[in-house]
Amino acid sequence: MTTVEAIVIGAGISGLSAAKLLHEQGVDVIVLEARDRVGGRTYTVRDPAFKYTDLGGAYVGPTQRRVARMAKDLGLEFYKVYDDQKYILQIGNFRQVFSGMIPKTFNPIKTLDLLNVFKKLDSMSQQVPVDAPWNAAKASVWDTMTFKDFLDDTCWTNYAKEIYSLACRLAVTAEPHEVSLLWFVWYINSAQGFLRLFSTTDGGQERKFIGGSMQLSERMADILKDKVHLSSPVVRLDQTETGIKAYTASGDVISAKYAISAMPQAILNSVAFTPPLPPLKLQLIQRMPMGSVIKTMIFYRSSFWRDLGFAGVVASPRGPVIFCMDDTKPDGSFPCIIGFITAERAREFSKLTMEQRKWLIAKQYAESFKNSEFLNPVYYIDKNWMEEKYSGGCYVSTLPPGVLTSYGPAIREPWLRLHFAGTESATYWAGYMEGAIQSSERAAREILNVMGKISFSEIWQDEPPSPDFPEAELGSRWIRVVPSVGTFVTFSTVAILGLGALITQRFLRKI
Repeated sequence: MTTVEAIVIGAGISGLSAAKLLHEQGVDVIVLEARDRVGGRTYTVRDPAFKYTDLGGAYVGPTQRRVARMAKDLGLEFYKVYDDQKYILQIGNFRQVFSGMIPKTFNPIKTLDLLNVFKKLDSMSQQVPVDAPWNAAKASVWDTMTFKDFLDDTCWTNYAKEIYSLACRLAVTAEPHEVSLLWFVWYINSAQGFLRLFSTTDGGQERKFIGGSMQLSERMADILKDKVHLSSPVVRLDQTETGIKAYTASGDVISAKYAISAMPQAILNSVAFTPPLPPLKLQLIQRMPMGSVIKTMIFYRSSFWRDLGFAGVVASPRGPVIFCMDDTKPDGSFPCIIGFITAERAREFSKLTMEQRKWLIAKQYAESFKNSEFLNPVYYIDKNWMEEKYSGGCYVSTLPPGVLTSYGPAIREPWLRLHFAGTESATYWAGYMEGAIQSSERAAREILNVMGKISFSEIWQDEPPSPDFPEAELGSRWIRVVPSVGTFVTFSTVAILGLGALITQRFLRKI
């Protein structure tokens, strides 16, 4: 049996960030990781065919201050994702080429509908406390609704409904009918607003790591050295008044005073706890399914789509890929389009072989970009996160209706000597690497507080802005004042009737 002061379960960004902070504070710590690698839901594959590619979490952007700080400390650099040309939106047989974040149409009803839903979602999200969404004034109402219910009630056009349904599938890899409205608007707020969440430039997808995102975990593991134990899945945790013991599948026993779980919440079901987890925690982890996604990379001889005036972006509700973008290396080598198959589409296409997915995606791109060169890829690789035993899916756990208001407070609540990290428990950029770091440092400080090394007020700490990540304000003020379709129609009707009455009155005066 090995004895240390603290055990961290999981060697993803969250677990390693917690262990690094504890280690820096002089705490003797061991990290137990089930996989044969570090990185968790970040996964960088290296191969001469493409040098490196991220098949897991990859993107960072402005306001993600902790990941910027961590990368700088570890000597890692970013590059900006290519986003300089036109986008394509494909809804059924309707193909729209546009520039900027929000598609423009010649139909004022569609445009007003699109902007009004955006305005409403942003307004609602700001009413939800990021640290306690269950305390929102309308929590009890919004948590009984799905995001689909909201779209059905709010959208006047199928155009807007299709676009925001696609946004849900892209952001949280779940169908609109599967997620709570309260949880979805909380997720938007944790990412600093709708535009910040979905934008590339000035948004959450602005940058990637040169060399891949898994380096973040690898360099933290290098600092911790022999403190990181791979291929060591924890199957049992026993707690007493004086300590906690972790038992691995290989028979190792680690004894400590405290522990941090950095596993996805749903994976906690694979661990036997003595004493059992509290009832609300047990119920919560049964109700937090992971999202469904297959991440695809298709490589070409050249980035010919740029010569055609395209940024490599296609949004298409009908898939197989619902969203793709340019993933060429910053020096222009290994031209690539990254595509996301998510939610129900991911479940359908997980039944196919990788080769079958490759040709269906190549065909989709050829049709969307109207260029047959997409039918000639030089290499293809994808990652089905639904088959990952120690993740259960990606990017993040989603919450159906009723979960936040009934069980939400249990997500971060320590259980005796066990503390909980993981990006799902973050209040800032949940679901991203930033959220993983915030949650882990908070959990590590909880232990430092119990150990008497810091005060209670130091557990939650804000992160100062990064000089390397300018935080431009997003959105135009005029969007905030656009009327809803209903208001526009009412006003137009009144205006037309008023004009008609005026014309009639003048006509009658003449006769």
